[in-house]
Amino acid sequence: MPVALVMMALGSFRFGSSNEAYQNFARTAGYRWGKVERIGAAPALQYAGLDTQEVTIEGVIYPHFRGGLRQLDLMRAVAGAGVPMMMVDGLGWVWNRWCIVSIEERKSYFLKDGAPRKIEFTITLQSYGGGFP
Repeated sequence: MPVALVMMALGSFRFGSSNEAYQNFARTAGYRWGKVERIGAAPALQYAGLDTQEVTIEGVIYPHFRGGLRQLDLMRAVAGAGVPMMMVDGLGWVWNRWCIVSIEERKSYFLKDGAPRKIEFTITLQSYGGGFP
């Protein structure tokens, strides 16, 4: 029996060959710098710490091949609960907790009953960064 590889795990969701597989992964890290006014001199910047990181995952689901039509609906329901989820990549790196801030889906290649044969998605996550809720 072949083992399905997991590219990324976000809470109970697994991105990989047996369900939602992503084709693009983008990560943005921000750093906060406050502007400090000074008398008789140009303003100086003061480092205030890390900002919230953001991850964007883009992928494709073929619901009749694997996973079914309701994968993104379930993810929206979990996101609506407002609970940060642990994220771990396929190499075993723990990314700590992340929040789903948006889910976009685009459906195409419809069957006669209106069911899509292809669902493209974009999920935007932000690092939680806080203590336990």
